[in-house]
Amino acid sequence: MKYSQIQKMAKNMGINTYQMKKNDMILSIQRAENNIECFGTVRVEHCQELSCLWREDCVSLAESSKSSWSKC
Repeated sequence: MKYSQIQKMAKNMGINTYQMKKNDMILSIQRAENNIECFGTVRVEHCQELSCLWREDCVSLAESSKSSWSKC
């Protein structure tokens, strides 16, 4: 999901997005919705939340993190 879409969603929930990174906004949205604040965490390795709004971005983030670690 694009940054601007996430920012709009967060603002509609009353979240102050000033100088927030995308990951932090998503975690704030998860918190506001009383969901597990799991975006970008190791939980993605065994996540079964197939209908999660953030799943595509989260899996993509995890894959890019893994490839970064494998280059070390």
